[in-house]
Amino acid sequence: MAELQQPATGRWRYAALFAGLAALWLFVRLLPLDTTPASWPGPDLMLCLALAWVLRRPDYVPALLIAAVFLLEDFLLMRPPGLWALIVLAATEFLRARHVQMRELGLLMEWLVVAVVITAMVLVNRLVLAVTAVPQAELGLVALHMLTTILAYPFVVGLCFLALRLRKPTTGEVDARGRRL
Repeated sequence: MAELQQPATGRWRYAALFAGLAALWLFVRLLPLDTTPASWPGPDLMLCLALAWVLRRPDYVPALLIAAVFLLEDFLLMRPPGLWALIVLAATEFLRARHVQMRELGLLMEWLVVAVVITAMVLVNRLVLAVTAVPQAELGLVALHMLTTILAYPFVVGLCFLALRLRKPTTGEVDARGRRL
């Protein structure tokens, strides 16, 4: 009986870990460590983490958790509430639906797919903000932020693998209940 509960426990443990990492990262981002404006925008590590987890183990990060984390991030970072959360949710669900095909790709091709998805996310965000006449950051800063996020993705994947043992399931791998992963 304990064997049947282990997969669900592992999934919830990873979901709680994702939520904890999100809370920690939001806390660090909100700390007033430097009061001067940054000249070089840093990467969106939470987005990289969400995309990496969805491509490696989509069952570990439920869609509702992703939506809640990014909605909270929208509120705390004073972005239009729900817009980025909806875009991230759509992107992660797009990748979740293709995680079986992505399993066969190497890191370089995965990185390319993620780069295209991140670029599409940024373009959709800018388009919606432009249509609704919401003030936006300069295109150059947004492009640099997008570029640093894309460049940070392989490092986040490496950290997920080394620190959290989060890896893609191999072809034919099954869980404790005998279901294909």
